[in-house]
Amino acid sequence: MLSCTTKPFSQRITQSPQFHEGQFQNTKPLESMGLSKLPGYIKRLLTEKRVDSQPTQTIPVQTLTRKILYQLPDQRTVLFRLGHSSYLLKISGKFWLIDPVFSEYASPVQFMGPKRFHPTPISIEELPEIEGVLISHNHYDHLDKGAIAVLKAKTKHFYVPLGIGETLVEWGVAVEQIVEMDWWQTHQAGSLELVSTPAQHFSGRSLTDSNATLWCSWVMIHGEEKIFYSGDSGYFDGFRKIGKKFGPFDVSIIETGAYDKDWAEVHMAPEESLQAHIDVKGKRMLPAHNGTFDLAFHAWYEPLDRIETLANEAGETLITPMVGEAIYLDETQTFTRWWSQLK
Repeated sequence: MLSCTTKPFSQRITQSPQFHEGQFQNTKPLESMGLSKLPGYIKRLLTEKRVDSQPTQTIPVQTLTRKILYQLPDQRTVLFRLGHSSYLLKISGKFWLIDPVFSEYASPVQFMGPKRFHPTPISIEELPEIEGVLISHNHYDHLDKGAIAVLKAKTKHFYVPLGIGETLVEWGVAVEQIVEMDWWQTHQAGSLELVSTPAQHFSGRSLTDSNATLWCSWVMIHGEEKIFYSGDSGYFDGFRKIGKKFGPFDVSIIETGAYDKDWAEVHMAPEESLQAHIDVKGKRMLPAHNGTFDLAFHAWYEPLDRIETLANEAGETLITPMVGEAIYLDETQTFTRWWSQLK
C-alpha cells in the first residue's frame, strides 16, 4: 500500500498515475462531461415538467450543540448526518467532518443556485475543535469555501485528493494543515487510518478547470471499526476492489440521489447504489447525497423511497436517520421513514 508523501503539490499531481494528457482521468474513459451537453441540459430545465422537486413541509432536524457532542461517550464511535453528503463523527473523543457544506446555496454565489431545504443541525461556529476534515472532490455541494474560511482556525488537518491542496492554500489554509492523497494512499492520523480510494467522477468549479483536481472515496479504519464513504461516483468495478481490500464495513455511506440519464456515468441510480454497498461488503447502508439540495430532475424524496424498496427486497440493512440523529457503530438501531410524512 502506498504511503502519503510530502512532495510539493504540483509535482505530486504530474507524478500521479491518474494524471495524463493534462487532466486527472477515471480508470475507464467516460463520455464528455464538457460544454457539449450544456444546451440539452438547459433545454430540459426550461421545458421538462417536474414534480415535487422540493419539500413543501419542514424537514425534521435534531438540533446538536457542542455540549451534547462533548457528553457523548468517548469510547463509542458516533456519526451524524448534517445534510446532503456532510457528516460529523466522534471517534475516540475527537471530531471529524466529511465534505462539510454549511452555506445556504451549493453555488459559486450565495444568492442563487441550489438552496438547502433545511438548516444544519449545528452551526459551524458551534462545532467543537475538529481533528480532521475529509474532502472527496471540489464540487460546490462538497467543498464549501465559506465553511473552510471558518474551519481553518479550528481544524488540525484537511485530508484532500490531489490538487485541492493548492485551492485550500489560496483560501488561507496553512500548508502544514493539508494532507494531499492519491488513490490507494494511506495516512495514519493517531488511532484512525485513512485511505483515499477510487471513485468514478470528475471535478471542476468553473469552465476552465475541468478535472484539474482529483476526486476520491474514503475508507476510515479505527481498530475493528470500518466506515466507507463513496463521495460522488458512478457505478464501477472499483467498489468490488475496495470491498476485497478493506471490507467488510460497519457502515457504508453511499451516494443515493441526484441521478439522471444525462449523467449516469458519474452518479448512481439507486439500484447501482445498493450494488455498490454490496460490493464494498457494507453491513449497514446509509444513503447520502439526497434530501438537502435540488440537484436533479427526480422528486426530492424519490431516492429514499427507491433505495428503501430495493434494500428490503435484497435483505440489506438500510439506516435512514433524520438530520442530526445519532448513529452508533456498535449498536443496532431502527430509524423512522421521516420523509414519507412530508410528501
